[in-house]
Amino acid sequence: MADLSGALSTLNIGSGNESNNNEEEEAVTNAEIISTVAICAACGKEGSGDSMNTCNKCDLVKYCNAACKKKHKSKHKKKCERRVAELYDKKLFKEPPLPEDCPICMLPLPLAVGESTFESCCGKIICMGCIYAMVEREGAKNICAFCRTPGGESDEETIRRNKKLMDKGSAYACYWLAGYYARGIMGMPQDWAKANELYLKAGELGCVEAYFNLGSSYYNGDGVEIDKERAMHYFELAAMNGSVHARYNLGVIEGQAGNPQRACKHFILAARAGYEEALDAVKEGFRSGIITKDEYANTLRAYQKSQDEMKSEMRDKAEKKQRSFVIR
Repeated sequence: MADLSGALSTLNIGSGNESNNNEEEEAVTNAEIISTVAICAACGKEGSGDSMNTCNKCDLVKYCNAACKKKHKSKHKKKCERRVAELYDKKLFKEPPLPEDCPICMLPLPLAVGESTFESCCGKIICMGCIYAMVEREGAKNICAFCRTPGGESDEETIRRNKKLMDKGSAYACYWLAGYYARGIMGMPQDWAKANELYLKAGELGCVEAYFNLGSSYYNGDGVEIDKERAMHYFELAAMNGSVHARYNLGVIEGQAGNPQRACKHFILAARAGYEEALDAVKEGFRSGIITKDEYANTLRAYQKSQDEMKSEMRDKAEKKQRSFVIR
């Protein structure tokens, strides 16, 4: 398996002499000439690369016109599909974006559910450590730690605030309202169809965990018919955009499907982001010989780094208190 440590190799080019510079200039010129000439994959005629018809799936071959493209389709299909799969895997197993920060302490938000909360007044996601710090410092329990707005006096007011944020395009407002419908809480009827509709909207607006929840709905048949292929699609969307929960699920699914190499790639990426369950799976992959010693060591270091970045004294105190203060 390729090393997924995320390290980048650097090519150092010395100043060289005038002869080397001339050779480089000549190479660039030749490359420019080559790039402007293309050969039709069907009939073999040469043409200008800019004016020819390129395969819009793999971008590997060019054609004189649409007729040549159609004629060559059956011969090119398998190679094209392989290339498309390669390009997709490159995107799928790329190091995901960094997690969002708490807007108060500016530390990465915790991964565990329940260690941060959504504020319906300002639309911010606040870590429990910052809420605990406010309570410890001021004794205030029912105000927003970010914008200082008093909490909603009723479920109806909280929902009204939530919908107001939705009208402004808040992905997290859509996501949390979807959760209310999914669980039938906050005065909302349990309605999985509505929940899934809102999860999709939240995902499209940028909430990665919404795609994860939508994938779970298709995987389990919550409000929709079970569709494992569509579940994978949404899990992959979520994972590529940073959801460690979706990434871990993909690892489990690939493992169950008899694809241990792909499973371990997912586990490594989730573990590097600080997800403990994924690290346990990486350890098992190392014991089984699927993951190399270097991959395992690099993953351990990245895991610890991610964990350290998410830790704070106040978050530790909040966890010990088991969130015994009032949280809206």
